[in-house]
Amino acid sequence: MVNAYIEAQGGGQGLFPTGIESVSIVRSFQQMMPMRRIYRPSLCLVLAGAKQILFGDAMLDYRAMEYLVVSIELPGTGRIIEAGPDRPFVGVTIDLDVAMLRDVLAQLDPLPRPASGSGPCVFVGQVDVALADCVQRLIRISQTPGAIPVLYPSVMREICYLLLSGPHGGELCNLTLPESSSERIARAIRILREDFAKTVRIETLAEAARMSQSSFHQHFKSLTAMTPLQFQKQLRLLEARRLMVADAASVAQAAYQVGYESPSQFSREYSRTFGVAPKRDAMNQARLYATYASRKMPAA
Repeated sequence: MVNAYIEAQGGGQGLFPTGIESVSIVRSFQQMMPMRRIYRPSLCLVLAGAKQILFGDAMLDYRAMEYLVVSIELPGTGRIIEAGPDRPFVGVTIDLDVAMLRDVLAQLDPLPRPASGSGPCVFVGQVDVALADCVQRLIRISQTPGAIPVLYPSVMREICYLLLSGPHGGELCNLTLPESSSERIARAIRILREDFAKTVRIETLAEAARMSQSSFHQHFKSLTAMTPLQFQKQLRLLEARRLMVADAASVAQAAYQVGYESPSQFSREYSRTFGVAPKRDAMNQARLYATYASRKMPAA
């Protein structure tokens, strides 16, 4: 079903949008260099090949018929580690609706037991027959625009149910339960996402999370593998990269727009993070985007 969809869109490799905004497909005939970006709450399935992702110190591999769930917004580095002309990598990414997860959770009886311990809110699981069937139906629905608003919500609710009632339901439950530490940290992350170019006080973030400053700092670092200031820096640098690639902003323009007062400081921090100077990295990313991720969804 997925490969047939790709061929119907012209074949080849790259990012294949679907008629559903929250669903996309990737196919690659070669291994890909590490790519750093912000991962939103999402379900990432590998249908063929393998991928590796790094969140802080946590390295996760997931292969054919396995999935990765990211339950909180996190900066991460992902790369395709198994792909070839005869056996390409094929993956599907589905954005998760946290409000829908909460609604489904409220109807479960018994509720999944929240996971104990701490660490980044990510986990790997097996794609079973029921989940694979949901993905196929989403791809089929995406090809009929009139069916999307009618059928898409019910399939997504089924996916939420399968995840919450499955073996990793307790880990996902940590985000969806009201006033859990994960849900509170997610509130602070939303503030950082909205105001990343501004100076944000830790007191403001802790207050939004309804935690003391020390507790907030501890929980934030446990869940994201970085401090709030490090997280904000990642947001700034990734947005600066986007501005230079998508909007052709200069290094200085990008630096000022994301909140840096000094382009030289911006260049130093950018180079330390991405391993290459901003201008050269923007040129490399622009070439990659042009050859890999510039495909548009054809008009219905």
